[in-house]
This record gives sequence, C-alpha cells and structure tokens, in this order.
Amino acid sequence: MKLTATTILIFLLAISSCSNKQDAGNQLISSEEALFRAMETNRQWPSYRGFFASGYLDDAALPDSFNIETGFNVKWNIEIPGLGLSCPAIWNKRIYLTTAISEADNSGYQAGLFGDIEPVSDSSEHKWMVYCIDGNSGKILWEKEAHRGIPMVKRHPKSSHANTTIATDGKLVVAFFGSEGLYCYDKDGELLWKRDFGLINSAWNVVESAEWEFCSSPVIFRDRLIIQADALNTAFVAVLDISTGETIWRRERDEIPGWCTPNIYFHGTKACVAVNGYKHRGGYELETGEEIWRMSGGGDIPVPAPIVWKDLIYFNSAHGRHAPLMAVKNSAEGVISYPENDSLPGAGLEWFYDRAGAYMSSVLVYDSLLYRLRWNGNLACYNARSGEEIYQQTVNPSSFIASPVAADGKIYMLSEYGELYIVQSGPEYKLLKKIPLGELSLVTPAIAPGMLVLRTTNRLMAVSDS
Repeated sequence: MKLTATTILIFLLAISSCSNKQDAGNQLISSEEALFRAMETNRQWPSYRGFFASGYLDDAALPDSFNIETGFNVKWNIEIPGLGLSCPAIWNKRIYLTTAISEADNSGYQAGLFGDIEPVSDSSEHKWMVYCIDGNSGKILWEKEAHRGIPMVKRHPKSSHANTTIATDGKLVVAFFGSEGLYCYDKDGELLWKRDFGLINSAWNVVESAEWEFCSSPVIFRDRLIIQADALNTAFVAVLDISTGETIWRRERDEIPGWCTPNIYFHGTKACVAVNGYKHRGGYELETGEEIWRMSGGGDIPVPAPIVWKDLIYFNSAHGRHAPLMAVKNSAEGVISYPENDSLPGAGLEWFYDRAGAYMSSVLVYDSLLYRLRWNGNLACYNARSGEEIYQQTVNPSSFIASPVAADGKIYMLSEYGELYIVQSGPEYKLLKKIPLGELSLVTPAIAPGMLVLRTTNRLMAVSDS
C-alpha cells in the first residue's frame, strides 16, 4: 500500500492522541461528572490508592489465584532493601516506590492489635531512596538517593521512615519524606527541584515520648501539587506549582497531628481540596486556598483519606469517643456542626454514623456500595447514596492496616500477617480466596491492567497470568 503524506500525518496524530490521552486526563477534568467518568475509565494508578484514591481499576484481568511459594502466576518477585510503607504508584507499567535504609534498624514491623505507643529507638544514619521499576520484568530502571542523615522524627513500630506514596502524572515523580523533604524528579530520575519544610514532628499529642513519623502522600492535579502536613509543631495544607515547587498558597490549620492524604473534589465546575482531620476536616478552593467549609470532632487520631464518589465526599476516622463515618455533600459551605444524631445529620451531610468509622483504612466506594474495613478485620458494606447498612462480616479476627481495593467485581484486602483475602463485591459477603504472601504486609495493593502489585516487609511482587 502506498502511504501518502496525508495518511502518514493522520497515523501519527492518532498515535499521539492515544499516547497523550492519559497524560492529559487531569487537564480534561473540569466537573464532578467528568471526575467520576475519569475514575470509571482510568487505566493508571498514579498515587496513594490509585486514581484520586478511588482504590479500583476495572477490566484489569487479574488472575483468580496465585502462589508466591511455587511461583504460580507470579510475574516477578524482588527484594526491596530497608523499610518502607509507601504503596506502589504505577504509570504505564512503570512502578514507583520509596524506602528508607538504616545502618542499624533491623527490627522490622510489629504486627497485631496492640496499643504500644513507644517509638523504635534508632539514631543511625538512613538513606531515603526512590525507585523506578519495570512492571514487565521487575528490573530496577533507576534508583535515586533523595536524602541521607539521621531521622528527625522516630518511627512507630508499625511505621517506617518512608511511609508516603509517590505521586506521578506520567511525566513527573514526586516523593514526600516529611522532615527529610519533598523531591520532584522527571520520569527518568533526574531531580528537578526539592523543598525543605523543616521539622514536621508527627507525634501523638497526648504522650510526650510518642513519635510516629510522617504519612500524608502528595497529590497531583493539573499543574498543581497538593500536600497536607498536620503535626505537633506545624499544621498546614498547601498547593505548589508542580513544575517549580514554588508555593501558590498555604493555609495554616488549627489541627492536632494526623496522617491523612488530601484529595480533589468538585463543586459543580470548581475544583476543591478535601482534607480529613479532627479539629478541621473540610474543603478549600484549589486555585485560591479559600476555605469553603469545615467541621471539627470525630476520631482524635485521623488517618484515612477522604474519598470522592459523584457528588459526595466520604470521611472516616476513629480513636477516642467517636468513630465517624459520613457522607458530606460537595456543595457543603460554612461551618458544619458535628452531628448529635445519626438519623438527623444536619445541613451539608447526606448521611452520618458516629460509631461506624475505621482507625486506619480509607473506605472503598465501588459499584454504588461503600466498604469500610476496620483494623480488627470487620468489614461493613453500605449503600453509598443512602448510608443504609447492608452487612457486617469479620473477614478474619486478625489485624488490617492496608486499605481495600477492587477490580472486576472483587474486593482485595491484605492483613498485616500477609494474607490476601479476595471477596466478591455486592450486597452479600462471599469469600473467594485466601492467599498467603509469606511475609508481613501493611501496604495497600496496587492494580495495573493485567497485574496486581503487592508489597511485603522486604519484597515487591507482581501477580499476573500473562
């Protein structure tokens, strides 16, 4: 066939259109409807718990079963040095991950349900590392030492010095190490800029000896980078220029220490930033930083990220007298009072429960159902719109730190003891598989087309039948 100049041009434009579709995705999201459509069709897993922390990716074609010990349906299985609780971020089969390598700390993680708040004693030198791994082979494409030194804050026995998940838009790669800085690389590992926010003393505010490290992941939207840092000595939310790292706006917060990742939601066509908290959960305008709404009260150690579905934002936390689970309308404005009654939540709220939230896990909203997984293995399913409870079931009376994720009608939940539970999605609980990973795991799984990526204490593995 003879190729004319016009034919070649059309062919090249088609290729360009396909390759740029995902890169331009954020730029095309300009309303709540567009955001939800993007969640439904997204093929990337660009930050904590995937696309806008939604936690699901359909048409993933994951294997029904696998075996780590025999290698059945295991694409690759590699060692990752040091300790890190960052989730894998994935863009076009490139996996981005962080870790902190200590000269002396070999104590690992302490699994189980316990209330020990004393930090791990380790004042040795650490290296904070960023990895880019080929999802097809497991080969490390590049690794960069972001920082070297003695940690400014100690870690909890269930924490590491590299907790936050990388954010990427396919072109830029951002890693946030709290007191050890914020780093932006291009996709090939060249450092473009870095920021030092000084000490971010992430410690429980009741017992002086408690130090638990930083754990709020960055979020990229359009040409903006959103960060949240709620600590003893500082509390703020900020939006930076992704290309330079310069601050566009920063809002100080009257807040106790928390470990929550922010998120994006829309009020009509206005992009907004949602933040969880105890004294100040709420929303800010993305472009200006103007506060839109706020609420105080709830669990006094906030950890889960806010999750967006259609015109609702779900907040969830626990500890102390309250453990709220609530659906806030994206049209909420002003000061919203913490409800006194589950059945009469008040203005700005779609529905509310005072004692239904989880301490660690972010909720999953999938096929119009909301799933809430507690640390003790209790899984609850609700109608996402009405809040009606559909069922509660104990997956396993173990301990779960990782948040649930979903693909193709299946819910994936990973216990601290490294057991992956696969449950059928829908209004009836049905356990499909229980698969051991062979090591402790506190990390939320990541999903790419044809591949489930799992992180344990010392390893990173990809599960696939192709």
